[in-house]
Amino acid sequence: MKLDYLYLLDGNFHPGSRVWIYQASRLLSMGEALEAEEILQDFATNWKSHGTPVKGAAYLFFGQFIILMADETATGVSGCSTDSSVRVIKDLESRFNINLFDRTTLAFVVKDKVERLPMNQLNYAVEKGFITGDTLYFNNTVQTKEQLEKEWIIPVKQSWLASRLPLDHEQGSPA
Repeated sequence: MKLDYLYLLDGNFHPGSRVWIYQASRLLSMGEALEAEEILQDFATNWKSHGTPVKGAAYLFFGQFIILMADETATGVSGCSTDSSVRVIKDLESRFNINLFDRTTLAFVVKDKVERLPMNQLNYAVEKGFITGDTLYFNNTVQTKEQLEKEWIIPVKQSWLASRLPLDHEQGSPA
């Protein structure tokens, strides 16, 4: 699985630009992905904060991660503009019958595929060796463009999950 996404990010955004990541409950079909990208691009192009255009960008990565980005060095993002972004995400949920607000399902790269795993099954997956410290994890808690570039797809052992799991930290394998 090719995980190179950095070249797709707009280089004209400040490293501190705010980022919101929404993980879909399933992989979108090609038709859905094309439609979603069109909706997201339209939103980013017309995103406003109190009538002032927001320097925004929207991406669909790996067919299931929606990333919104706002460069607040140009225009601050207020409650109204955040609400408008949530409305577009809710519209996508309804249109494609997906969940984009479930924070209890985590995503990993397993056998060259993005696999979703409910958080309550994580210890079992580690104990059985499906997830190790070296397994790549989609850290959807990143909040800035710089973090998106450096800390979004990282080994489990480098994530916030490491302190909650029975990992052998030296080898990155289950304890």
